[in-house]
Amino acid sequence: MPDPAPAPASTPTRSVPDGVLYRRLLAEARPSWRHLAGLFLVQLLATPIALLAPVPLQLAVDQVLGHLPLPGWLDAIVPAGWRGPEALLAVAAGIVVVAAVLAQLQDMYAWVYRTWLGERLVLALRGRVFLHLQRLSLVHHDAGTSAESVYRVQTDAGAIETVVVQGLVRIVTVAFRVVVLVVVAARIDAKLVLVALLAGPVMVLLARRYRGRLRARWKEAKAEETAAMGVVQETMAAVRVVKAFGREEHERDRWRARADAGVAATMRATTYRGWFDVLMGATAGLAGAAVLWVGVHEARAGVITLGQLLLVVGYLTQLFGPMRELGNKMADLQRALAGAERVFAVLDTAPEVVDAPDARPLGRAAGAVEVEGVTFGYGDGRPVLRDVSFRVPAGARVGISGRTGSGKSTLLALLFRFYDPREGRILLDGVDTRALRLSDLRRQLALVLQDTVLFSASVAENIAYGRPGATTAEIEAAARAADAHDFVARLPHGYATQVGERGVRLSGGERQRIALARAFLKDAPVLVLDEPTSALDVGTEASVMAAIERLMRGRTTFLVAHRASTLAGCDLRLHLEDGRLSAASDADSNPTSQLPNR
Repeated sequence: MPDPAPAPASTPTRSVPDGVLYRRLLAEARPSWRHLAGLFLVQLLATPIALLAPVPLQLAVDQVLGHLPLPGWLDAIVPAGWRGPEALLAVAAGIVVVAAVLAQLQDMYAWVYRTWLGERLVLALRGRVFLHLQRLSLVHHDAGTSAESVYRVQTDAGAIETVVVQGLVRIVTVAFRVVVLVVVAARIDAKLVLVALLAGPVMVLLARRYRGRLRARWKEAKAEETAAMGVVQETMAAVRVVKAFGREEHERDRWRARADAGVAATMRATTYRGWFDVLMGATAGLAGAAVLWVGVHEARAGVITLGQLLLVVGYLTQLFGPMRELGNKMADLQRALAGAERVFAVLDTAPEVVDAPDARPLGRAAGAVEVEGVTFGYGDGRPVLRDVSFRVPAGARVGISGRTGSGKSTLLALLFRFYDPREGRILLDGVDTRALRLSDLRRQLALVLQDTVLFSASVAENIAYGRPGATTAEIEAAARAADAHDFVARLPHGYATQVGERGVRLSGGERQRIALARAFLKDAPVLVLDEPTSALDVGTEASVMAAIERLMRGRTTFLVAHRASTLAGCDLRLHLEDGRLSAASDADSNPTSQLPNR
């Protein structure tokens, strides 16, 4: 039975006004204002070249064929010996060549400059969005998808190039060309210029009518493209499961459904944009026909010469192009503005967990932890933890047990301030963790997870992840302490060996020992171990547990495990049941005795 058609990826929200987005994008580009000014000047050079282009035609018609006197500005620069028909024809031909070469050189330099400046601006904005996404609270990431974040960094951030470099700079220079062409053409025949300018208001009205609807359609297309990317990313992350169940074609079909929806949304936007082009072209065509009609009648009446008519028509033909381009740019920018709107939606999202205005610095903590009446739930859902309280002396080992979903991992996340409690507080050395600088707080904790997270980098880089400035000797010492040095030394390139995405080139036990070496090197006073051996076989578990035992010495340790044997050496036992602390005891006393809540 075929899968049902996918629901729309998202519903476009009310658009932010164009002016607001323009101002914000210009503010992002402000550090590069000198380069923007340089690009503006380079593109302005296209205007005098455009003025030069129709001149040879007038020379050929009026002076070479018609034997009329030279126009004033040419009369001042053409030598007396170059005024014969053949010489003037040579001048006209030379101007054609010079204008063509100058136009190509100007276009090449402008293109290279635009590309360089555009890439510079996009990289800067991508970096800002990427950093901000990492600083956002886990609540934000829990509610969205990683594909959405990737799309906004890689695709939507490109809006700054489209809008600022290809859009606003181009619009200003094109508008300048329109003004110059109008002034120059009006000096020859103001009536024809007025006829041509009648198209301007119509084009502006068309652009204003279409831009809002275009933005909504492009936002819909971007949402569908993001959803299709999400399917690819999810499938690649779980490719072993997909292959094991033989679901490759199903995942292809699931992606295709999303991709087809994206193509359909893109085609709706493109078709709408196409009708806009048709109307703009028809408007320019009608204006051109009116200019031709009036101009021919003026030439027949002797108001202007045939050469002047050709010159004015040449200028006005160039005028219609920029006028259409201005209208088209306003429409084209809606796709980029839809991306800019999504980028600023991310940048405007404030992290839920931030430093207090008067946050206190912290050197190295002793490691005493106290949890007082902590209640926490995700979003508006029911609490995951309810009125949890306990105290851990510095250097003590805490064993945490409980069924899946009882709140064990949530409690550990609160220690790191990935979230803040709804009620109650957590203290480190007697200080509320919300009163400490986040960076200082997280420097006090080291984390080892059940599902070890390694990055697509070398073994050494993964070990030094928490201490990037560590020396080779320090990295190797941490690996020896974690019982990892021997197997690392056997790798093809030792500590320089690339571990692959998520450490796929290493075994589970090897990955876990790299994670332990990372914790050793960080040398934090508080250690958090979340099911560190549950995925290992008995032999590997024994080796890893020996390394963990060394790691726990002298550190306040929180150890989550299901096996009672793993928690045997803990000084304090906590058992969570449905978010409540159902047992808290000294390890040597009755494990079911309840510690009083404070």
